[in-house]
Order: sequence, then C-alpha cells, then structure tokens
Amino acid sequence: METFTYKGISEGKYVEGDIEALNQDEASHKLKEQKIIITNLNRSKKKKGDAKAKGKKGGGFSLFSSKKKPKVEDILIFSKQFATMVKAGLPILEVLGMLRDQLENPGMKDLIEDIRKSLEGGVTLSKCFEKYPEYFDNVYVNLIKAGEASGKLDVFLLKIVDSLEKKEKIKKKIKGALMYPGIMFSVAITVSAFMLIKVVPVFAKMYDGMGIALPKPTAVIMAMSDFLRGTGGFIMLVSIIVFIVAFRYLTTKNATIQYKWHKQVLKMPIFGDMILKSLLARISLILGNLSAAGVNLLESLEIAKSVSNNVVVTEALENVKKGVFSGDTLTKLFLKEPLFPPTFSQLISVGEQTGQLDEMFGSVASYYEEEFDGTVDNMSSLIEPIMIVFMGLMIGGLMIAMYSPIFNVGALIG
Repeated sequence: METFTYKGISEGKYVEGDIEALNQDEASHKLKEQKIIITNLNRSKKKKGDAKAKGKKGGGFSLFSSKKKPKVEDILIFSKQFATMVKAGLPILEVLGMLRDQLENPGMKDLIEDIRKSLEGGVTLSKCFEKYPEYFDNVYVNLIKAGEASGKLDVFLLKIVDSLEKKEKIKKKIKGALMYPGIMFSVAITVSAFMLIKVVPVFAKMYDGMGIALPKPTAVIMAMSDFLRGTGGFIMLVSIIVFIVAFRYLTTKNATIQYKWHKQVLKMPIFGDMILKSLLARISLILGNLSAAGVNLLESLEIAKSVSNNVVVTEALENVKKGVFSGDTLTKLFLKEPLFPPTFSQLISVGEQTGQLDEMFGSVASYYEEEFDGTVDNMSSLIEPIMIVFMGLMIGGLMIAMYSPIFNVGALIG
C-alpha cells in the first residue's frame, strides 16, 4: 500500500489529509466514494521517511547478525505453538514469554523477545510482526490484523498455520519429485566422466598394441576421452560455469529474458503443469483467507502477487487487479487470462453468484492441491523407469562400445 496526500472540497468545506491505496487511481476512487471533490492528489513523501524509520527500528535483522537466523521451519513451529496457546486462552504476552524460553534457535528467541517488548510497549500485534517482512509476509500480517479487528485472533492464527503448512508441503513435494531424477542424472554423468577419463585410456593403450581397426562407436568414445583429458575438458568446464552464471544473471536481472524463461517453464512437459497447479493452489488459498479476513479484493490480489516467483503469473494477477478496479467481474477477468484454466474461472463464478467467494477460493485451493498431488505421483512413477533406461543406455552403451573390438577379434579368431 502507498500513502497519498490529497486536498479537496467536501460539503462546501476545504479538506485535506492522507489516504492509503494501491495506486493513484484507487486513491481517487476512494475519495470520490467519500464525496470529496479532488483539487490535488499526490504520492506522499512520508513513505520513504517511514520506511527508513522502520528500517532503523528493526526492519533489518542486525539484531541477530552474530546468531543463527530463524529458518522457515522455526517460523512454522513458532506459529503452531502460538496459535495453540492463544486458542487455549492464555494471555499473548505470557505466550510469547513461554515460547521465547522453549525454542532453541537463538535468533528465534531474540525475534520473539523483540516482538514481546514491542507489544508490551503498546504496539499492536500486527505492527510487531510487520517489522520483520523477511520472516512474516503480507499474508501473515494481514491475517493477524483481521484477527485483532474481529476479536478472533485464534481463528486467524490457525489459518496462518494452515497456509504455512500447505506452502511447505508443496515445496517439499516439488523438491522430492525433482530429487530422484537429479540424483540419477548426476550419478550417470559422474560415472560416465570417470570412465572416459580413467578407464577408456587403459583400453586405448591395449588396442594400440593390438593394431586392429576400431569400430566407429569405439573411435568416437576414445576421441571424447582425449578431448576431456586435454585442454578441451577444461574449456568445456569453464564454458558450462560461465553459461550457468550468465543464465542466472539474465533470468533475474533482465526483465524480457526473465519473462520468456518463466513462460517456457510453465510450458515444460509435466513439470510446467505441476508448477502451475502448485501456484494456483497457493494463490487460491491466500485469496480465500484474505477474503474471509475482510481484506478488500484489490489488496488481496496485490498480496497474492507476492506469493508467486513466476513473473508470468504475477503479470496475469496484475491484469486481473486492474480489471477489478475497472468494475469487471472476477470470472470474466480470469477467463481473459489464458494462464488460468477454465475450471478455475468456473469455480470462481459459482462463488461470485452465491456470494461465498472466500469458501469457493478454499474449494479451488483444495481442488488444485489434489491435482498437484496427482501430477507429482504420476511424474514420480513415470520418471523412475525413464531414468533407469537412461542410465542403462548411457553406461551400458559406453561399456559395449569399449568391449566391441575384443568381441570382433574373438569372432575373427573363431
């Protein structure tokens, strides 16, 4: 959210002040709803000063620079215990003190203690968490705000825990699905490189002494061995490292290349579908929780953009947000974006028609979580035989190529 300073006329009187909005258009729209005739509307310069003050106050993590910083697992454990104790009716200050003493991570202890001291000093709970955006994102803070406003903090803390658990579950599923093929491929490359550098030269010396004509596959393997053991191998290694570094730089710093790469990622067979379903599940869960918390739709979409690390998905959500501001329905806007499947738009349509959008977002999240789980299971069962065949062809083919001259000599003698 940004802060805008306005001047205008309301009921014949001159008025001025500040208003928070996502952009200048939304600020203008909010002021018109308040029946204010705008004479001047500018982005406030206070925001930069506030940001600097927040950074000095504790936005960074210099407090824990010499200690072990909290990990995602630490935040999840803390959130679970915090939600459980608050639900049990314990005072929040007492809960924070207990958790500070129970947790083992020194950085996490300091983090909780700082939150506890801020709360004790009269700062609201949501503002205490807002000081640490690298650990508590917009979703986390907004759900706590909703809990404070509604008096149902325990309910919204449980929603936070559910959101964090599902996020971690998706991450672990993706890592687990990619780990097996990654290990198998690495082993195949390592074994092949070892054979080409250490084993093939032994065969080469033996065949030179025999003075026999080598089959073409054997000659190719020996040429590859010579290349890797000479300057060619070093040049190839340096080239691979340079390519990886350049690729990572361009896909993070160059907006055009990053967009094209992210678009190709979503088009990849099996993997693209899996990544998209995981993002749709996550986005739907966030929108459902924020909608239930009473956060307006424009702000919910802005927050949902932050959960995606794919710029194509982020751009699609930005287009939807602009359309909502213009007055279009969510169903129509999601249908306009080819990234979102028709099923997604149809389910959202039901939510809009029944007036239960938050519940329908939850149903959409559950639907795509199941779809994601099914895709991961199918991929795992498909990849295992493919990788076994790949290793067999790569290493087996190498061995056959090296032994084939011996077989030929045996056939001639016979």
